[in-house]
Amino acid sequence: MSGIKPSRRWQPAFYPFKKEKPGARLLARVELLVKGPLWGCRMCGNCLLQETAFICPMECPKGLRNGPCGGITPEKNCYVDETRKCIWYAIYSRALKKGREERLLEVLPPLDWNKTGTETWGDVIREIRKAGALKFIKGNLSSDKKKRTETRESVFRAVRQPSWWNGDSEYHPPAYTEPVSGFERKLRNGEFVLTTEVSPPLGANTGHLARKIELVRPYVAAVNFTDSSSASPRMSSLACSGVAAGLDAEAVLQITARDTTRTGLQAMATGVARFGVKNILCLTGDSPGVGPSPAASLNFTDLDSVQMLWILRRMRDEGIYLDGRKTKYPPEYFLGAASSPFASEPVLQAIKDQKKVNAGAQFLQTNIVFDPERLDLWLEELDKRSVLDKVFILVGVATMKSLKLARYLHYRVPGVFLPDRILARMEKAGDGEAEEGFQIALETITSLKNKKGINGLHIMTLGWEEIVGRIVKESGL
Repeated sequence: MSGIKPSRRWQPAFYPFKKEKPGARLLARVELLVKGPLWGCRMCGNCLLQETAFICPMECPKGLRNGPCGGITPEKNCYVDETRKCIWYAIYSRALKKGREERLLEVLPPLDWNKTGTETWGDVIREIRKAGALKFIKGNLSSDKKKRTETRESVFRAVRQPSWWNGDSEYHPPAYTEPVSGFERKLRNGEFVLTTEVSPPLGANTGHLARKIELVRPYVAAVNFTDSSSASPRMSSLACSGVAAGLDAEAVLQITARDTTRTGLQAMATGVARFGVKNILCLTGDSPGVGPSPAASLNFTDLDSVQMLWILRRMRDEGIYLDGRKTKYPPEYFLGAASSPFASEPVLQAIKDQKKVNAGAQFLQTNIVFDPERLDLWLEELDKRSVLDKVFILVGVATMKSLKLARYLHYRVPGVFLPDRILARMEKAGDGEAEEGFQIALETITSLKNKKGINGLHIMTLGWEEIVGRIVKESGL
């Protein structure tokens, strides 16, 4: 274990996928001997230490390179392995202390697996030669802080931002003007919008799915279909979205990074319109470790949600694939992302959400909220960052059928927290626990619907789709 890195493990370094020249192998060995003890380096081939407060993000079990997921425990540990500190919480905390938090906004690239296991120092040396070694030395010795920063950036930006990615920390508004979906049109028109979700079926029969869609369709602007939530396989979100389109119900296609490669993402995005899909929600997804046994690969995901947004936005607005190929007929869609307002301190969570918006998210659907007043802190931080006028926010509200479900949400679902008073109410409800859960949802909606910065609600039915009509009517929505 390193004396500098905050995580408790030294994970093994990657091994190159191809044979390297003797000089490159020697340089890689030296680099690992230096960076291993200091930072727990895994030789990813694309070092990001300067952007991540000199804490290596490769210690994240999900391999996230653009910030934390929504699964930080109350003790600031990783929900995949609760004996380990969340590495991204450590990065954010150190960056905040050092005044480097704005550097966390840069959209960082996924791994180039042709480079994993190889050295990075060679890339740095080559960039120094391009910039001029003498000029680089003089710039770093300058008394002008701005000049020192510019000198370093002239070298290190090219290393961490390869030409096929070119990530930045700027906001990228959509290149189109007219809404691409009815859901987007309603939000742009200033309507208070409702969405809900329908649980995909376990089997191949779509009859029950269609009946559930018909139940909720009259009350909402769009219907979400989860993408194997909790890493438990069900009918795909794309198939469910196709069924919804056939019933004249607008769908929100969910895509989790957990089960998606960069090739698969681009291929799917090019063809989703064929299934009537115009809204896409990008999620990192639950770790396979929380799903049923036997677990799928617990190794790194190919992409994180920020990288998915970056790729999809560029495909839509620039007509360009990740490898640089251009298309004459780019896809059209309304892009969204998820947020967990209570997963971390509001100031830190707002940084991650701003990064998603900068990368391409046009709407945010939050995790379930049971404490509306606490939400104000997160909204205030987004407002300070001038994010609220760039994104539509739909707050998650849940309808709980039972005390068992309430406890499951509180103790087992990352990023969801029920106040003690809510748990106490469910415990006292006895046989009326379903009705009590309904009343809690109504009260939450009442507190949320007039809150500044909120553009709508996302009703999470948790398998209780029959309640949507009643909750919309009785809440006055």
